[in-house]
Amino acid sequence: MKNIREIVKEKILILDGAMGTEIQKYNLTEEDFRGDRFRDVPGMMKGNNDMLNITRPDVISDIYRRYLEAGADIITANTFSCQRISQADYHLEDCAREMAFEGARLARIECDKFSTPDKPRFVAGDVGPTNKTCSMSPDVSDPAAREITYDELFTDVCEQVDGLIEGGADVILIETIFDTLNCKAMIDAAITMMKKHGVELPIMISLTVSDLAGRTLSGQTVDAFLASLSPYPIFSVGMNCAFGAPQMKPFIEHLAKVAPYYISAHPNAGLPNEMGQYDETAESMAPQIAEFIDEGIVNIIGGCCGTSPEFIAHYARSAEGKKPHQVVEKPKYMWLSGLDLLQVDDSVHLPVDASRFVNVGERCNVAGSRKFLRLINEKGYEEAIGIARKQVADGAAVVDVNMDDGLLDAKAEMMNFLNMIAAEPEIAKVPVMIDSSKWDVILAGLKCCQGKCIVNSISLKEGEEVFLSHARDVMRYGAAVVVMCFDEVGQATTYERRIEIAERAYHLLVDKLGMNPLDIIFDPNVLAIATGMEEHDNYAVEFIRATEWIHQNLPGAHVSGGVSNLSFSFRGNTYIREAIHCVFLHHAQKVGMDFGIVNAKARMDYDKIPKEQLELIEDVVLNRRKGAADDLIELAAEIKAKADAAKAAAKAGGAPAPKPAAPEWRKQEVEERLKYALQKGITEFLQPDIDEALQKYPHAVNVIEGPLMDGMNLVGELFGKGEMFLPQVVKTARTMKAAVSILQPHIEAEKQGGSTSAGKILMATVKGDVHDIGKNIVCVVMS
Repeated sequence: MKNIREIVKEKILILDGAMGTEIQKYNLTEEDFRGDRFRDVPGMMKGNNDMLNITRPDVISDIYRRYLEAGADIITANTFSCQRISQADYHLEDCAREMAFEGARLARIECDKFSTPDKPRFVAGDVGPTNKTCSMSPDVSDPAAREITYDELFTDVCEQVDGLIEGGADVILIETIFDTLNCKAMIDAAITMMKKHGVELPIMISLTVSDLAGRTLSGQTVDAFLASLSPYPIFSVGMNCAFGAPQMKPFIEHLAKVAPYYISAHPNAGLPNEMGQYDETAESMAPQIAEFIDEGIVNIIGGCCGTSPEFIAHYARSAEGKKPHQVVEKPKYMWLSGLDLLQVDDSVHLPVDASRFVNVGERCNVAGSRKFLRLINEKGYEEAIGIARKQVADGAAVVDVNMDDGLLDAKAEMMNFLNMIAAEPEIAKVPVMIDSSKWDVILAGLKCCQGKCIVNSISLKEGEEVFLSHARDVMRYGAAVVVMCFDEVGQATTYERRIEIAERAYHLLVDKLGMNPLDIIFDPNVLAIATGMEEHDNYAVEFIRATEWIHQNLPGAHVSGGVSNLSFSFRGNTYIREAIHCVFLHHAQKVGMDFGIVNAKARMDYDKIPKEQLELIEDVVLNRRKGAADDLIELAAEIKAKADAAKAAAKAGGAPAPKPAAPEWRKQEVEERLKYALQKGITEFLQPDIDEALQKYPHAVNVIEGPLMDGMNLVGELFGKGEMFLPQVVKTARTMKAAVSILQPHIEAEKQGGSTSAGKILMATVKGDVHDIGKNIVCVVMS
């Protein structure tokens, strides 16, 4: 009998439909859910559908059977919430694995009854996203807080998948994904349990988008989501829930064009009406699904909320004899991601296009920035986050984060800072480079990032065994990696040693571990030139030569370097340092250097360096003549002397240092300033703006009801149109809370006599359900 990997190439596979709405049709009572076994468990059990695998297996088997009769090729086990974290709401966490096992076992029995050589049936072990998120804080006032960690979720899902595999699952389906970090933990757990059982089951991934902009609840675009999952062995990618077929179709079309996997879709039966019911019928949905099938954009089609065996029967008839989607090729360029995709093309274009070079912001590094170290030491996180924000605004496409300092708890500070910047959409949109010499710090950082980040770094310094172990971790957590040209002998300082180490490391990673070469970034060591030691004078030239060799001989690999190391001899002379960096990058980029750890704002324009200076700096960087370094030292001294004299003259003349120009939005009326601050989540000017508003409005509450609510309404409109996404809205809520806290003392002071309570709002949703996430977010915003 053919397996699913063979059959999916030949035909469109039919996935089953909804489980929850089908269970409701049986009108089960609290006693049905409890059975004899769970009679005395506290709380209400009705609605905990997974426990029916134990207490009413006849109902679950009957639903499986009806979907098989309708023509389903894949039966989704009733195991969506079989994780300890989900079952804890019912005090049944110790039964989670058993529920998973029984759900898969019952599906296996029914599938085996219906399987024939011409139409084998498959069990998908279903892993839901849980009602917790690893990437977002439950507390608007504490953006670094998390309800659940990667390790906790990983442990829970390991137990679940262990039960699913033992129960007879053919496929692991991780569905309704709204947070990519949750998904990464679940894939990690699935692969770990497959290794335990000695099997390689296909992993199906199905995400759900939460707005018209096509972002997940945690803020990622579909393309960024694909980048995050690109290092993993995925069988299929698709979408489910959230939308009906017409709203989902554009996203499935996009996936079909760019995702190098089989494509699945299982939309809801339209959008629920105000009573929570689904108005679409099997007959009205059939032509909508037929479009997915006839246009060749899916390999697997099924239903989500509100669909039934009748829907699936229609889908099966539509798919009969139709050709499946042809999977597109894997990308030939590097994918990285934060909330957005960063695509790195490794081809060299002349003349050099600076936009093709990836600036890695260097300022969030306690070893390289005394200011950043001071802020982290003093817990000045808001200002530290401001440094990251400014780097991105200045052009950094990746942000390097390093917390290695003897007086810091580097692991705790790394996790805290990464969690905090995850709540800042204008920073979180770019990938992170997790930079540490301590491997436990890197691992802790990787477990905080939903995007595909870069590990900086691994090397052969401690030998092949440690190198390969670290590389396996990089692959396990879905990252790219910087490989230093350093081995058991020491740091490579010559061209020959650089290429020898790079070639050895490349073949270990690609040939032995199967790492995608596009995820490898070599750092051939940028070392200081013009130090006064003749053997150092050729360091830049040999780096550039090694870069060219790597680009030509190690297909797919990238090259990076810590550019500021080059000019270390000229520290204190910013102009000369930046000019050296500019010249070096101009020549290194031509031959394939595509990453550089730099101060993004300080990048100089090569064509604007005065000709005489340019010639001298090139003499030094390219080591074209002896004595050039001495001449550059003289030039640097002249430039510094002029700069110091100008500063002294300005100081003597009493001229104040010029203030930076105020942003344009600060020139508007106070109402517009407050609206803008809410929309962008800017708290810096709230105090003076609210003080000004209090002079204009008769009561403090009028400021809330007027400009502040106008700002919140604007944010609501933009979110509804898909022009803002959830992390931005949460940041707005945090800003609103800060504004109200400033006004609160004024409100209290204005209260006349015995004021009455405005009352309370009760928020509720289905207990333990994934939609609990939405309820919690509404609470965060409303509070």
